[in-house]
Amino acid sequence: MASRTSSSSASRARPAGARAALLSGLASVACLPLAVYLTRFSDAYRLRDAGFAIPLAGALGVVAIALARRSLRRSALSLRGQGDTIARAAWVLGVAGTCLALAGLVALAVYGLLEYAGTRG
Repeated sequence: MASRTSSSSASRARPAGARAALLSGLASVACLPLAVYLTRFSDAYRLRDAGFAIPLAGALGVVAIALARRSLRRSALSLRGQGDTIARAAWVLGVAGTCLALAGLVALAVYGLLEYAGTRG
């Protein structure tokens, strides 16, 4: 009775929640650099217009963190530890994407403050 059953298969697919969290984290980290990069190819789209990607990057980062935490919690409750590495990487990417969005928000606020101060003086 040493044969494997379908429930003990080691080649099971990783949890979908961890993959979705990883995809969301990657999109969060790539959102702002991509928006800034696209400003190089358009005359109508300027660098400050890339600020519209800030809420998207922040939302994707929060979604990645939430999905990764949910996946880690489910993995901790189950006997299988599949998806832990992916969920941890997704959590790190989600935090990084959220931090990038906050840094972009600060940069946009400083730019606006300098523009305002420049027109007043």
